[in-house]
Amino acid sequence: MEVVIVKDAKAGGELIAGAIADLLARKPDALLGVATGSTPLPIYDALIAKVRGGVDASRARICQLDEYVGLPAGHPESYRATVLRQVVEPLGLPAEQFMGPDGSAEDVQAACSAYDKALAEAGGVDLQILGIGTDGHIGFNEPCSSLASRTRIKTLIEQTRIDNARFFDDDIEQVPHHVITQGIGTILDARHLVLLATGEGKAEAVAQTVEGPVASLVPASALQLHPHATVVVDEAAASKLKLADYFRHAFENKPGWQGI
Repeated sequence: MEVVIVKDAKAGGELIAGAIADLLARKPDALLGVATGSTPLPIYDALIAKVRGGVDASRARICQLDEYVGLPAGHPESYRATVLRQVVEPLGLPAEQFMGPDGSAEDVQAACSAYDKALAEAGGVDLQILGIGTDGHIGFNEPCSSLASRTRIKTLIEQTRIDNARFFDDDIEQVPHHVITQGIGTILDARHLVLLATGEGKAEAVAQTVEGPVASLVPASALQLHPHATVVVDEAAASKLKLADYFRHAFENKPGWQGI
């Protein structure tokens, strides 16, 4: 696992967008897994700016990490609508280059299996962007999720619903209780995992993810098992890392051609 400590969220977004641009140069039809929430917005802003500046993303494919269950089709806070609004449309991509699970399906379990199969049939995710919850969750894999889990329905813990209420007029009653999420095993299938964390509130989760034991109690710690996982954190989110000085030294002395 590589840990990169950056000045702030904007610098983190620039770094990750640069890695995506490099990937698209090598593989124009790369499948990019995107996360929602406020943390990854600097990545998307930087990537959109690069595309407007000449980076060709016209063949890129986009896939969702998760989706609420039970929101009406077209609900503005569904993750499908959010990804379309924040990523797909600004990049100028057609709808057929976007895929996600069906959170409004009558048979939600079948929809989960269908999405796992669709990701495999698409050749797998080339780069998956991840955020991290204050409790260490990735996607909606809450603490004690199986590290081998596949795409499935999950019940949200109350803290996650509280954290997400800001997207629903600060009304927790509007936040669904269930979601479809890529499982940890599904996430680990991606060729490159990139986790961005910013702010002091994420510091403890980051420390447990990077320096703690691999444990289902901290789902993000499963990234330690991946052959190409990059954790990008700002100074505040890095504040509880014991090896922060080493991580800074390693990145500063890394060959420029190596990327992240």
